Amino acid sequence: MISRNFKNVLVVSVGFLSLFTAYGGLQSLQSSLNAEQGMGVASLSVIYASIIVSSMFLPPIMIKNLGCKWTIVAGMACYVSYSFGNLYPGWYTLIPTSVILGLGGSPLWSAKCTYLTISGNTQAAKYGKKGSDVINQYFGIFFFIFQSSAVWGNLMSSLIFGQDTNIANITEEQLLSCGAADCGLNLNMNSTTTRPPGSLVRTLVGCYIGVGLLAMLIVAVFLDNIDREQSSQFRGNREPFCQTFLATFRLLKDWRLLTLIPLTMYSGFEQSFLSGEYTKNYVTCALGIEYVGYVMMCFGASNSLCSFLFGRLARYTGRALLFLIAALANFGCIIALLFWRPHPDDFGIFFVFPALWGMADAIWQTQTNSLYGILFPRAKEAAFANYRMWESLGFVIAFAYSTFICLEYKLYILLAVLLLTAITYPVVEHYEHKHPTLPIEQDSPHTAHSTDTMDQEANGEIKVVNQSAL
Repeated sequence: MISRNFKNVLVVSVGFLSLFTAYGGLQSLQSSLNAEQGMGVASLSVIYASIIVSSMFLPPIMIKNLGCKWTIVAGMACYVSYSFGNLYPGWYTLIPTSVILGLGGSPLWSAKCTYLTISGNTQAAKYGKKGSDVINQYFGIFFFIFQSSAVWGNLMSSLIFGQDTNIANITEEQLLSCGAADCGLNLNMNSTTTRPPGSLVRTLVGCYIGVGLLAMLIVAVFLDNIDREQSSQFRGNREPFCQTFLATFRLLKDWRLLTLIPLTMYSGFEQSFLSGEYTKNYVTCALGIEYVGYVMMCFGASNSLCSFLFGRLARYTGRALLFLIAALANFGCIIALLFWRPHPDDFGIFFVFPALWGMADAIWQTQTNSLYGILFPRAKEAAFANYRMWESLGFVIAFAYSTFICLEYKLYILLAVLLLTAITYPVVEHYEHKHPTLPIEQDSPHTAHSTDTMDQEANGEIKVVNQSAL
């Protein structure tokens, strides 16, 4: 029999798998499918700008009032609205639904991270294990299942768009504009980005809406409400609104969080590059839009398998070695993409880059999420809200300059942020190695959400090993 906590991890993971089968597929296609006037990329920029705004105040308020379970359900509903906006894409449908998705995005992810952290600490306390090891394992399982959404979402798009008989014929002259050799700002005028028929697009979006609604049903029915008592206690003893509103910013007094900002923003930069730039300037340009799904399936499969693998290996290797592997993989890919001239004859190479990128992204996602949960055990909601806020800022910046800066310079920016991360992250890791953060194995509902406790943690004034309800 599997434990209750492990069952809940599986339910959350399958729910996110279903939800992001839809959203991940749409995100991969936005720069190619809605290329007119940069509408698709603009909608992605609005999404992550809205996530930044919501990260400032919504996660602590929603999680403490609704609990993690119902915050996840509400956030999923916001994501489904974006699929409805893509049924008949236009500025008047994509932008409003992008705002709705963004407002629900940060509470959704913060609630998920908080839920997994609580489950990991509870399981560790029950069986006398190290909390960080169980949290690492749970995040690894989550991302193993969740990242496979890229496989299924992109498989759906490739199979449906593969029915289009009007396949673009790519000439040698057009191939000269692919990759970093050309600026890459005028590819929407290229015939290789011809939009599939509207009927096929609506069929795909209809399928995405269906799996999104299924995700909400799975979580609402099968997920345990493990923090019900904490939510009830908070509603009965409300903190002043300004205290809850500023919870995310109060944690910025902790120098460790400030030092992790480059690492967190890089996560947004690297994900946006693959989904926005690689799919458009390399895959769609040289092979056609019908191959975007297959290439992103390779990324999803690599990401999923490596998430599971590295989630288990972390206890033996430590985080630092895994982050080094991810940094070297991304560094090698960036240098290669600067010089590679994509051509259909190099068909296999189109899949090598997303496979390596998926391996690296698996490390960035699992280990960074785990790191936040370990460093800030007494301010989980605010910590993960900061994570989403700074990661989303990376997305916004990358998508914002997408239509203005040449591809070569985008790769240089990505490389610069990676090098900055390589300088700042080791500082936090070294300090954590010398002064380990002691976990709270058992929190009372009141203590878990105490504003004073959060302030003390940010200032490094307390070291709580264990706290009973008494």
